[in-house]
Amino acid sequence: MSRVIEVKGISKKYRLGTQEMEHETFVASIWHGIKAPIRNFQRIRNLSALDRERDSVFWALNDVSFNLEHGQVLGIIGHNGAGKSTLLKILSQITEPSAGEIIIRGRVASLLEVGTGFHPELSGRDNVYMNGTILGMTKKEISRKFDEIVDFSGVEKHIDTPVKFYSSGMKVRLGFAVAAHLEPEILIIDEVLAVGDIGFQRKCLGKMGEVAGNGRTILFVSHNMAAVQALCTHGLMLHNGQVAYQGLVSEATQHYLAEFQSESGDFFSGNIQRSGSGKVLINSFQVHNLLGEPMTSVHTGADIVLSFKLHTEERQVLEGIDIGFSIHSTEDDSLLTILYSSYMGKVFTITSKDATLQCVLKSLPLPEGRYLIKAQIMQRGEVLDFPTRGVGYLEVIDGDFYGTGIKSTRLTRNKPDFLITGNWKQL
Repeated sequence: MSRVIEVKGISKKYRLGTQEMEHETFVASIWHGIKAPIRNFQRIRNLSALDRERDSVFWALNDVSFNLEHGQVLGIIGHNGAGKSTLLKILSQITEPSAGEIIIRGRVASLLEVGTGFHPELSGRDNVYMNGTILGMTKKEISRKFDEIVDFSGVEKHIDTPVKFYSSGMKVRLGFAVAAHLEPEILIIDEVLAVGDIGFQRKCLGKMGEVAGNGRTILFVSHNMAAVQALCTHGLMLHNGQVAYQGLVSEATQHYLAEFQSESGDFFSGNIQRSGSGKVLINSFQVHNLLGEPMTSVHTGADIVLSFKLHTEERQVLEGIDIGFSIHSTEDDSLLTILYSSYMGKVFTITSKDATLQCVLKSLPLPEGRYLIKAQIMQRGEVLDFPTRGVGYLEVIDGDFYGTGIKSTRLTRNKPDFLITGNWKQL
């Protein structure tokens, strides 16, 4: 495979604490102008001494290196402030690196801010042509793809209306539709899935998957690990401006999720809102595979174990303990499913201060996404403990649920709440 991007030790530094001065009087403004040459000379001296003033220097990127082959899709992940957007701006030639070298072979298109360059007084039609030109398309290319762009955006009824009358969602739709129909060798995409409604985000994801399937080289930044897993072949994790991990996308996302595993622990820190008698408390929740290994994310269709650790202040024998959990959408907290041990004809007896109760779920029927897990302890109809915020998250990555080699999200445009299997036959 031919190498299309080579990033060699690039760094980017900014100086902190610089700001414009405001003047309350006309005299102060004149005096400021008189002293300007002296100040500018001092600034030039300070810039030459930037390395010595370490307290005033912020390294957005520090010695970042990686290579990308033709046709690879690289997911760039990391927490806010890790340097992801700075890296993409350098690759898009919006800003220059402070050090290092970048070699790019091929036509590059960047989708960093959807809808940038729209003119409010022009119609949607005019803005399609103007925005497409800004992004590097010729008028002939735009005309050839115009109907497809408008259809994808879903704003065909308003295409001749001035953009100033569009909602923010309509602008986002039209902006992404233009950018998504570019035909560059290298496509750079930054967090487009963070905008628009859920249905449009899924539509965007499907379009990017189509682009990736056509053999183009893509750099994709997102906090959506399911999207990264679905689209990308390789992953690059940044931490404080440096490369924390690079390799296969599955391993990169595992490193990322492991870094934020403490998020589930936050459910059990500080003042926990609970209801119930408190006779028994849930103080930990984890997800394991069947070998007992902790999992930061699981695949659709996988066999998993939900593990709940319980604690009671006094050693006592507690019979008839019924534990249940529910799975909720993180979008609107809607209930997707619920299961108590008593539903399966099972209750427990606790004889020690600490106990662990587990539930094995076979062939997880959830599509990709993040889900909230809530849990409750009951004893003969009495609520012993119910942490009201929940006990943790379940990160699900799309997998081969049906055993056909086709991922579930490739079979339908709309995301179902859960997946089912059945035996089909012809009569």
